[in-house]
Amino acid sequence: MKKYVTVRVGKHISFFYDKKAVVVLAALIAAAIFLFLISIGSGEIRMSPLEAAAALFGYGEEIHQTVIVTFRLPRVLVAWLAGMALAAAGAILQGMVRNPLASPDVLGITGGAAAAVVGFLALFSDENHSLIVSIHWLPLAAFLGASAAAWLVYMLAWKNGLAPLRLVLVGIGVSALMQALTTLLMITGPIYRASQANVWITGSVYGASWQHVLLMAPWVIGLLLVAILAARHVNVQELGDELAMGLGGAVERQRLGLVLLSTALTGGAVAFAGGIGFVGLMAPHMARRLVGSAFGALLPTAALLGGVFVMGADLAGRLLLAPAEIPAGVFTAALGAPYFIYLLYRSRKS
Repeated sequence: MKKYVTVRVGKHISFFYDKKAVVVLAALIAAAIFLFLISIGSGEIRMSPLEAAAALFGYGEEIHQTVIVTFRLPRVLVAWLAGMALAAAGAILQGMVRNPLASPDVLGITGGAAAAVVGFLALFSDENHSLIVSIHWLPLAAFLGASAAAWLVYMLAWKNGLAPLRLVLVGIGVSALMQALTTLLMITGPIYRASQANVWITGSVYGASWQHVLLMAPWVIGLLLVAILAARHVNVQELGDELAMGLGGAVERQRLGLVLLSTALTGGAVAFAGGIGFVGLMAPHMARRLVGSAFGALLPTAALLGGVFVMGADLAGRLLLAPAEIPAGVFTAALGAPYFIYLLYRSRKS
């Protein structure tokens, strides 16, 4: 049976797709929709998936529509977008540096974004806990922080190329530096800001609003589309520098563009969902096992997996110790940290 199917549109457009990847993507989309309905129907007022779907489209009881549209839907959408962004950023980094241990949080990029956001909140908040500038600037601050951390890692790890182990070790060091900077900003700021920032850094979508969704959605979806268009560049980068240059690729320019793309995705996620860890590490790995390493199929698979992870972590945080809430980042870290150790153990001979 043929693995790939060729599609021709007219005389000038043709492409092929992997049949297994299509099946996997369809299954993940179905799982994401099911989890989405479970998530918006869970809480103090419980609804079945059918009731939640009816309320979502303006049917059923009015109280159900109000609870879902006003309170739960923005939170679930922010979790979904953040998971997709972090997973896509991790997939780009792993493909670009050919290192399975690379991810935004392991390399300190998430930490850089977190430090920038805490600094932004500390600098631009008044005595009434309100921002004195528009929240529209928050993604830009996170992007600049993530970019600064990525540049620092890249510069310190470069020595006639990027050795995988050196890159990870430098990234862990920069991540620790960013955490120390974040802590310094928290303890030197107002006490109310420190407690608020501490919950946010752990990774929580509690309090997400439609304003967050409207700011985050164009940023993340637009960058994901750019990442899909850049898939062939990541495939070329995975071949190694010499072979990529032999194929005529502008390796360094493409690498810079991919780093900026990854940091922008990370910054957008961290700005509104906090430092949710290990999603960018786990999702690309699992996606690679499902659909292989071709980036055209790997990226959407990893993004869907990341969205499911964060939605599931947020749902678990809301239900397990209700009425108390646990940040989603606690669950992703509880799963991701052992997985990272397992990857380190498995790669000890390489």
